[in-house]
Amino acid sequence: MGNPYRGEVMLMVDGQELPMRLTLGALAELEASLECGSLSALVERFESGAFSARDLIALLTAGLRGAGWSGAAGDLAKAEVGGGPIEAARLAGRLLKLAFSLPE
Repeated sequence: MGNPYRGEVMLMVDGQELPMRLTLGALAELEASLECGSLSALVERFESGAFSARDLIALLTAGLRGAGWSGAAGDLAKAEVGGGPIEAARLAGRLLKLAFSLPE
């Protein structure tokens, strides 16, 4: 379990639990890769449910990279993510929520 006060969420990738965190640099990388004009547009895309698998991979990759992972989106796309796409989407939502609010 990651540290929610640091905005950390754990993701199982190829059997290894890895931390994710959306730092400012990770958010900037995500905005650029998804071609979002603002943070609010980025959050709105995910809140509305109008995101693609590519968007999900970009968000998870940014979170992993924000926590120090050196891989790329292509590496994550080829990996086995614990819980599959539904768990990946759930964790991505938690990651975004923690980036913009205090933990409950």
